[in-house]
Amino acid sequence: MAAKEKVKVICLGDSAVGKSKLVERYLKDNYKPQQLSTYALTLFKHVDTVDDRQVELELWDTAGQERFQSMHSAYYHGAQACILVFDVSRKITYKNLTSWYKELRKYRPKIPVICVANKIDKDPDMAGKSFKFATANNIEMFFASAADGSNVVKIFREAIRLALHYKENTEEYEDHVLEELRLHSPDENDFDYEPEAEDS
Repeated sequence: MAAKEKVKVICLGDSAVGKSKLVERYLKDNYKPQQLSTYALTLFKHVDTVDDRQVELELWDTAGQERFQSMHSAYYHGAQACILVFDVSRKITYKNLTSWYKELRKYRPKIPVICVANKIDKDPDMAGKSFKFATANNIEMFFASAADGSNVVKIFREAIRLALHYKENTEEYEDHVLEELRLHSPDENDFDYEPEAEDS
């Protein structure tokens, strides 16, 4: 069997917009969250199949750190796609997308972004509306509900698809360096022993 391809996708947005609920809905019971306590982050690992390719997804969630309106730089490091979430029932969370997007671009200038209008079950009339933030930044827009599952799997699989495409076509120097290190790093079980000197 071919080795799984690996991608890192991050979630951004204000506190309580439903990022963690979207993640949990997508993963259902097939996940084991790993707490990265140093940075107050949660990392989920999950295998999915997208376009007949088996992909190992690293999905990073903010674990409440977003309440400080800024994320640690480690959160962005090596990310290949971003899911940017706001709550359709709280206008301020939409307004704050601009600052989240600005911070993202500071660390990851070119990675693909998906914008998610979450909690659409609370206000179905919002579905299908055009949002200036998404159109102005040429970002794909999805309407979702973590409560009833609307579009949730579709969003994460599209993020994986975009991350794979970015990874294969990136021009960012950092990504080339990381990929070279990954390709040329020795297997952890492949010890390179020095030959023993013969007794004279």
